[in-house]
Amino acid sequence: MTNHVPSAAESASARPHRLRNLTGLGCAAITVIGLLSAGAAQADTFVPLPDGRETGPGVTLTRVGEHATVSPSMAANGVGRVAWVTGTVAAEVTDAPRVERPGPYSSPGNGNGTNNSSTHGASQVNAGYIIGCQVSVGDKAITAGMSANVGTTSAGVSGSVGVQLGPGEVKLVQVGFKDILEPGRYAVGYRDFGIDLQGCGGYAQARSYAVVEIIGNNYSKTVLYGAPFSIG
Repeated sequence: MTNHVPSAAESASARPHRLRNLTGLGCAAITVIGLLSAGAAQADTFVPLPDGRETGPGVTLTRVGEHATVSPSMAANGVGRVAWVTGTVAAEVTDAPRVERPGPYSSPGNGNGTNNSSTHGASQVNAGYIIGCQVSVGDKAITAGMSANVGTTSAGVSGSVGVQLGPGEVKLVQVGFKDILEPGRYAVGYRDFGIDLQGCGGYAQARSYAVVEIIGNNYSKTVLYGAPFSIG
């Protein structure tokens, strides 16, 4: 039995086939790399945030375990993004009037990021976020937003909320609250609460807030702000 040695003509005719195969592999590799790059551009961003503590008349207010995950909006329109926020706010209340039953609730939007506890006859702990479009959410922006009474958006029971925000605007998003009917410990916890921001073509910032209002003859309001973070 003799081994067949391909002639020069046969080798030359086989080269294009091998080149076509290699070229196909190269295109496939480039396609995979392209898909990986596109996926990386759309990746979520995890933002760890520091704990906080604030002491006021008759109350100690703390926030622990806060973090955010920033994602592209499902709307995929280039001007939207979503922040999924998690944290726990707790109020240790040592001085508050005892209340059997709070009165009718006022609607959200009564200013200062709260349900305006004094209008329904019970003290209250309240947690949420301040959102700004092309505004650095520092103390001045927060004060301006609250004094302008831009309104508070409440999520209800859905666990997420949509916010329409234009350049230079600041809005308050309420995550949750609890009435304080007597001295004790009260907590508002939330996990992966979604804030879907739309309409902001520039950069956006968010910052958590927690408020305790104590009604009665010794009315007081204690506010704890979180660290500002970018939501794209």
